[in-house]
Amino acid sequence: MISGDHESMDPDPPFETAYEELFATYDDATSGSPAAAVVEEQELPVIDLSPLMSREGDLRSSAACKKQITEASKKWGLFQVINHGIPDEILGEMREEQIKLMRKPFTVKNNDWGPPSPERIYRWGTPGAKRLDQVSWMEAFHLQLGDHNHIFRNNYTLWSTVEKFAGGAHALALKLAAVLAEELGHPAAGGRYFEEQCGRSSCYLRLNRYPPCPKYGACGVCGIVPHTDSDFLTVLHQDDIGGLQLVNGGDRKWAAVKPVRGALIINVGDLFQAWSNDVYRSVEHRVVTDVEKERFSTAYFLCPSSDTVIPSTVYHSFTFGDFRKQVENDVATYGTKIGLPMFLPNSSSIT
Repeated sequence: MISGDHESMDPDPPFETAYEELFATYDDATSGSPAAAVVEEQELPVIDLSPLMSREGDLRSSAACKKQITEASKKWGLFQVINHGIPDEILGEMREEQIKLMRKPFTVKNNDWGPPSPERIYRWGTPGAKRLDQVSWMEAFHLQLGDHNHIFRNNYTLWSTVEKFAGGAHALALKLAAVLAEELGHPAAGGRYFEEQCGRSSCYLRLNRYPPCPKYGACGVCGIVPHTDSDFLTVLHQDDIGGLQLVNGGDRKWAAVKPVRGALIINVGDLFQAWSNDVYRSVEHRVVTDVEKERFSTAYFLCPSSDTVIPSTVYHSFTFGDFRKQVENDVATYGTKIGLPMFLPNSSSIT
């Protein structure tokens, strides 16, 4: 096979070519790897949701489960759940279909699903990165549910699997959101606030792949750069490779999240932090690269419609559309997301 044929079949995006100037700056770097900064492998709370999922669960067990959820959301902003209601068969099917999709040649993925537009389906790297530590060594299919089923109309198995996974993740996210609202004594507690504001059509599913990074991990290149999620809640299914890390405490030290087979990771997002007036924590997290192994994850983002107002006494009230626009402006101006601090009363001090 000639070189050109090999390149045309390569599933990996052309990271080195796209960021050649940035990589040249760090060519001789021997330190600064995110992995080197890890303090420890952290066993986050693993919460058994059986009492919430069973109609026969007793009140005491249910109350204890809810307390675990709220305490983990306050302390960590990220926790793992088992007996979550999504069958292992669906998780396995989703991963199989995701791998098959990601194995397609980069040229096919980019040409068929990656037109340069704000709502492009296929994305890779970090457009507009100004420094090497702003580059994400990843590719992803970013799907707004309800809008893109026609994109995969020739692959019914893939789309039906996406629908099954998304349906289970959506139900789980709504249940957890209701628990968190109840703890706050929020007017939305016990009502249909999240069901009404966060319909399936406003939520997103992201299929992630992190290719091996044998050369540039020591330069500080992440699979995905440090960030917080911009939604209410994220439901994440990751593989056994590991690589997910979060900020552990106020000292800005990073800790690795130990994978638990069959568990899902729940991540509190920016909207819930603002909505709860900072009671719940939208934790900063990242994914580090692996020298030899690729990594897969599937994330479901519980999002409201763009015109939904997020009330807060800590931040200026804003709509989800306002927030997304501000994030886009942050990235264009600073090369990275700033997020909630831009909505603080003294946000004008940020330059």
